[in-house]
Amino acid sequence: MAIFNQVTIIGLGLIGGSLGMALRRHRMARCVTGVSRRASNLRRAKRLGAIDQGTTDLRRAVEGADVVVIATPVDTIVSYAKRCARSMPAGSVLTDVGSTKASIVHALERALSSRVAFVGGHPIAGSEQWGIGAAHARLFDGALCIVTPTAGTPRRALRAITRLWTPLVERVVTMRPREHDRLLAGTSHLPHLVASCLMHAVETTSCAPMPRSFLEMTRIATSHPELWDDILLTNRTALLSAMDHFGRRWRTLRRHLARGDRAALLRWLRTAHAARHALHD
Repeated sequence: MAIFNQVTIIGLGLIGGSLGMALRRHRMARCVTGVSRRASNLRRAKRLGAIDQGTTDLRRAVEGADVVVIATPVDTIVSYAKRCARSMPAGSVLTDVGSTKASIVHALERALSSRVAFVGGHPIAGSEQWGIGAAHARLFDGALCIVTPTAGTPRRALRAITRLWTPLVERVVTMRPREHDRLLAGTSHLPHLVASCLMHAVETTSCAPMPRSFLEMTRIATSHPELWDDILLTNRTALLSAMDHFGRRWRTLRRHLARGDRAALLRWLRTAHAARHALHD
């Protein structure tokens, strides 16, 4: 039985489109409504099974929604949320799927009235691909979703967003917005910069054979630049701290190598080896 009467998704790219497919697959809502600036994208989303209905009219799309999910680039989330809140029913809930949280949550908690609640969300899923054509219903299978309430978040709103994600992912974790940003700076945003740096540092040509390890390490550098610059800039404080921490470790490693210190180098490699094996893939 459907948990929600209507879920509206703003932005039908990889994440928004996959969310719509997953919601429909699990029969979570009686109606999944999609919003896009282009009618052609809405037609494609409906054809692929991501939405039940679509519109380019934002106000019309949110008027009857229980939950509105904003799946647009992070630098547009706040402005979309403010526009949506003006037309959403009292008691409804806004959420997002953005890769950074603190600045978004802080801005919206100050801007929104009590009639519509906002709960930050971030499903840790995706790929270097983008657009509705890359969306699929099982994108979130086995994934983690981080939900970022604050002291001012209504319990009913937190329950609604937890219920939205629980059937779609392996685990829903609650975390403070700044804690989320620190975690993602080191585990997602920094690796993206490392992959980009490798592409700048290593001389490559399109026809030269590349080791599989290099291709795997730099795969995320093929992600859409116009999405990632916003993510990196909105989380720059936590990211700069992560880069500084990485830089100190890099200098230590370089010192071991420059000195030809085999014992120190081996300890370093063994520590990293054990730490990686302790992680769950």
